[in-house]
Amino acid sequence: MITRRAALHLPLLALPGFSATGRDTAITFNEDNSHYFFSRAGQDLTAEKVASFVDQYADTQVREILFSANSQRTSFASKVWDSVWKDYDPKGPDDQPLFASTPKESRAVARSCIHTAWKLNQQGLDPYALWMKRARQKKLSPWISMRMNDLHNVDDPQSYLHSSFWKAHPELRRLQWRSEQGPGFDWRDRAFDYLQREVQEHHFRLVQEYCERYDFDGLELDWMRFGFHFKPGQEVQGNEATLTIMRRTRALLNLWEKKRGHKISLGARVPSRPETAWAMGMDGARWANEGLIQMLVVTPFWASIETEIPLEEWRKLVGNKVLLAAGLEVLIRPYHEYKIQMNRLETVRGAAAAFLARGADRVYLFNYMDSLKPNPDMDFYPQLLRECGSLATLAGKPRRHVVTYSDTWAPGEAQGTQLPKTVAAGGWTAFRVYVGPKLVDARLRMELPDAAEVHVNGAAEALGEPREVPVGELVPGPVGRTLEWKLGAVMDWVVLNIRLPKGGKIQWVEIAG
Repeated sequence: MITRRAALHLPLLALPGFSATGRDTAITFNEDNSHYFFSRAGQDLTAEKVASFVDQYADTQVREILFSANSQRTSFASKVWDSVWKDYDPKGPDDQPLFASTPKESRAVARSCIHTAWKLNQQGLDPYALWMKRARQKKLSPWISMRMNDLHNVDDPQSYLHSSFWKAHPELRRLQWRSEQGPGFDWRDRAFDYLQREVQEHHFRLVQEYCERYDFDGLELDWMRFGFHFKPGQEVQGNEATLTIMRRTRALLNLWEKKRGHKISLGARVPSRPETAWAMGMDGARWANEGLIQMLVVTPFWASIETEIPLEEWRKLVGNKVLLAAGLEVLIRPYHEYKIQMNRLETVRGAAAAFLARGADRVYLFNYMDSLKPNPDMDFYPQLLRECGSLATLAGKPRRHVVTYSDTWAPGEAQGTQLPKTVAAGGWTAFRVYVGPKLVDARLRMELPDAAEVHVNGAAEALGEPREVPVGELVPGPVGRTLEWKLGAVMDWVVLNIRLPKGGKIQWVEIAG
């Protein structure tokens, strides 16, 4: 039997499509709760046309397809929560009360989304039921993903996205005393506080409705939308609150398994680092070890792809009984203040290869919508779906491994990031980059103001002279002066020791091949 470590040293074409647990690897795909309604606005939508949305994911490496069906409101006709079309007047103007606080230039788009969802309901069409039925026909596993604390547009307290429950109960928010608009405003303060029983029951009612309404293979509780569920300092208590919700949900699913006649998995999305997940009240490791969940997604929030999620540590904590999925977001930047850019095929390949080589069972795509250009590079969307869930299909393909950062930390937690790095004249610094399976003809690229002396993995001999990369040649890529060195063959962890004779700031580091 080929071990994961041995597999990394085989010729690339021989790499198997299995994780460290011996399971097949694959892609788990999350479909946003509003994307379909925005992107199909104005179309003549029949039951068949709605159902056919799923067809593009058939015969790809997508194994589980997760349909996100709510933010603060639901995208279906809920009996327990507000639907997105509550208070909508289909015959009214764009500046009707529901959209009054929305900027004038955004009202038509907002309305088109709400109108599409409203019209489907008027036609008696439930997209989620249609999609789940079609998914099974196409041999995909249908799931529902529930956002547990959505905060879109909370800078506008009257936004059409907000539920009447959120508007009516400011006392249930995470930090009411600091949630007023002003210089210190922080959107996270307006999240629901899950230590309050009313908040737990409000959300659990929707969990119950999902079970009653839909026949799914799995239910994911998305704790990373938006991730801040407790007052700072109350997260340890919070771990007990979220544990109770996970236990209740697992018990409920056990009952529905008997009614539906098949297994129903429970999944969860939590922060990318175990210590951060625990410190924020989302103890995914405990949920796994109690047997509550069957899939754990460890992920950044949104601001950047995170290329170095500590998957080995997660595997030690959760064991082999749980599917371990690595969240792959659509944005990329090396640090928080850098220009936001979209991933393209080669950077997605780099992250996916690293995740799989480090032991992930799934590459979890979030925000990779089929009609939102250019995320990812839309010309390669079908290709991405057919190769980024397996080391075997990634083998031999160009890929880029960019140094990024973790965008989610508990309040007060020390934040580790490699970039930007300011170096004094004549000073040294170092970077660690995980590239996974062997790159035969690798290149190092760095954005920096002047020349550098570079040593790789402790070698005494420095790399040769670099070439200057024209700005704009790499997409996504550095926005300033960039140099490229030939590295030759590298694999696994690559440590770069760098000396800047004239000093300066390093803002982008990547290894490509």
